[in-house]
Amino acid sequence: MLLHRSVSVLQFCRPKLLSQFKHSFASFITDASASSFVSASSSAVGVRLFCLNQPRLRHVRAFGTALAASGSERSDGDTFFAEEGVSWTSIGVSEKVARALTDAGIERPSLVQAACIPSILSGKDVVIAAETGSGKTHGYLVPLIDKLCHAHDSANAVSDEKSNPPRRIFLVLCPNIMLCEQVVRMANSLRNSSGQPLLTVATVGGQQGWPVKEPDVMVSTPAALLNNIEPEKYRRLEFLRAVKYVVFDEADMLLCGSFQNQIIRLIHMLRFDEKLLSRAKVSTPEKAMDLSDDPLMLIDSLDEEDMQAENNSEGEEDSEDDAVVNDLPERTGSGSVPIKERKEWWKARKIYDRSKQYVFVAATLPLNGKKTAGAVLKRMFPDANWVTGNYLHYHNPRMEQKWIEVSVDTQVDALINAVNEGSRSEMLDNGVDVSRTMVFANTIEAAEAVVKILSTAGIECYCYHKGRSFDDREKALVDFQEKGGILVCTDAAARGIDIPNVSHVIQADFATSAVDFLHRIGRTARAGKYGRVTSLYNEANRDLVAAVRQAGKLELSVETAFSRKRSFRNKLKKQRSFSKAGNASSLYTEESVPA
Repeated sequence: MLLHRSVSVLQFCRPKLLSQFKHSFASFITDASASSFVSASSSAVGVRLFCLNQPRLRHVRAFGTALAASGSERSDGDTFFAEEGVSWTSIGVSEKVARALTDAGIERPSLVQAACIPSILSGKDVVIAAETGSGKTHGYLVPLIDKLCHAHDSANAVSDEKSNPPRRIFLVLCPNIMLCEQVVRMANSLRNSSGQPLLTVATVGGQQGWPVKEPDVMVSTPAALLNNIEPEKYRRLEFLRAVKYVVFDEADMLLCGSFQNQIIRLIHMLRFDEKLLSRAKVSTPEKAMDLSDDPLMLIDSLDEEDMQAENNSEGEEDSEDDAVVNDLPERTGSGSVPIKERKEWWKARKIYDRSKQYVFVAATLPLNGKKTAGAVLKRMFPDANWVTGNYLHYHNPRMEQKWIEVSVDTQVDALINAVNEGSRSEMLDNGVDVSRTMVFANTIEAAEAVVKILSTAGIECYCYHKGRSFDDREKALVDFQEKGGILVCTDAAARGIDIPNVSHVIQADFATSAVDFLHRIGRTARAGKYGRVTSLYNEANRDLVAAVRQAGKLELSVETAFSRKRSFRNKLKKQRSFSKAGNASSLYTEESVPA
């Protein structure tokens, strides 16, 4: 009876996910006592509680937040929000922050927020892997701002003029400065009764250097952060000690490619500080730990083999841990510890007291392969709670998709028709003369060519890509958000940028990977709204398009098109090599632009 009622509210979910949930839920009912379940479900999100307490069920799906709801039917348009009975306070948010959210116009948590906020409030490391537009940013901002506000209130209640409470910093790392600025705006939107932001927030990166006044929340790119803390030891030690919460936004991008070394370096530095504090608690006068040990000096002392060993063995037990920890090196007369002994100390795998919390956020998080971002997180943070959105790597049911194969002769007409059709449909649907369409191209040159094509056809548009100045890009986004219209862009606008009410996404060039495809189309159908996607593709894209479309037809994960098979990868590599030679990187070249 209980199982039937709990699952009845989940009929909107995909059949495969629903069957997986039933199986997990049935296993829980068998293993757990009835009394423990009654206690859990009283919070209106009972599924997340027993998932936190059951190691084998640590992987939480967002639709579990509907467990304690009344059982009313839901439409596709309601798959964004949690049930009516789930409020901010019912998932653990304080009255102060809940009031700030309501004042900001956010009255109810989304499914993803209702699933991840309790996990973050519990203090565990959390991985939020959920589809674009599911509310992930507030999903981590709300609980961590809440925890920091509570810490400040507690410190102010017991502090006096002679004592200063220890500094606590909430750090957010983003891959680019535009995302940093967006996170800052969202954090500043949460205000108290007097209209002031709940916490002080600062950006590091772009035109912003290290803040003069110490903020509560720092949002930075990895390179900007390292450039500001590595040269100055005092700042570095003070900053690392103060950081208590770390969020990696767009984690799949940060953990791969050009960001990977910077991020791994930062994680090692933060973990070293945690281990140092933990060891200091059990140190003796004979083997005292110096809290001024520099994590950067230790990281630099490790050679490449040591770093790789550290990555591969995180979370594993070492039979020699106790021997290493109990034989910590004594301080020498000069106050230094030999490098060799530092390495041995670092390699110790003994469990240490945690003093920082790590949250990883991503809209795509492939697990296949040892070097993918998901696999790296599984290895480095094996005890983290995973919160997965209903449509992670799946086609969004609120999105209408249209596929058009084009050639050199038909590409321009198809593009213009798609732009005009999207604008007309939006006006008919909403009855207003405002629409927002994003047109994606693969290169800066292609984006400029598309702008010229549309301008020649009498269609005004904005342009956004890395070839334009920061001020020009920012102005284009502001104008697009306030006035509507057409925004021609590259993948620089595909990740994380949240522009409300984008009704239509057009791929003038088809994405070069399934991951980029998901991020592009995720600019529409956000926050429970509907959207349209029109994808233009040519013969060179046909295999990738077929794989993506097949996944949609069979209601399978698009992850099957993440180039898992070697033959498929090789074929795409050949196509990309061919593209770089100038033959297929874009449908739009100078020859295709009308005079």
